[in-house]
Amino acid sequence: MPGKASLAANQYYAHPRNIFWPLICSILDIKADSYETRCQGLLQCRIALWDVLKSCTRSSSLDADIDESSIVPNDFGTFLTVHSGIEVIFFNGAMAEKMYLRNVLPHLPEQLTGIRLVRLPSTSPANASISYEEKRMTWQQVRAETE
Repeated sequence: MPGKASLAANQYYAHPRNIFWPLICSILDIKADSYETRCQGLLQCRIALWDVLKSCTRSSSLDADIDESSIVPNDFGTFLTVHSGIEVIFFNGAMAEKMYLRNVLPHLPEQLTGIRLVRLPSTSPANASISYEEKRMTWQQVRAETE
C-alpha cells in the first residue's frame, strides 16, 4: 500500500526519500521530468505498476503496521487474465511479496499461478541496510525483462 505521502500526492512512491523513481528511471533510461513522464516511460517499457493491496488499515506508513484483518487485495485474477502476456511479477520488498503470496496467489486460478515471482530489495527509506548500488544491481533484472 502507498504510504501517507503517496496517498496525499496521489502518486506512487511520492516520499522524497524513497528511491524507486531515481532507481527505475536510471535503470530504464526514463526521463524523470514529471510523474506523468515517469509513468509513461514505464508503460513504454511494458511495465505495469500496481499495489498488491487495494485497501487496508494501518496506523502509520509502515507496512508492519497493517491490520491483517483489514486487507483487501487487488483483483490480480482479472488483471492477469486481461494482460495474459505477463511473464514476471516483481515485488518492491519482502512485504509486497508476502502479501501477494498470502492474499492473492491462493485465490488465483491454476493457469495464473505459474508466473515467475521475483522479490527485489525495497526502495523505501526504511530499508537503509542495503546500499543504493546494491539495490541498483539487483533491480537491473527489471531492465533485462524489458529487452
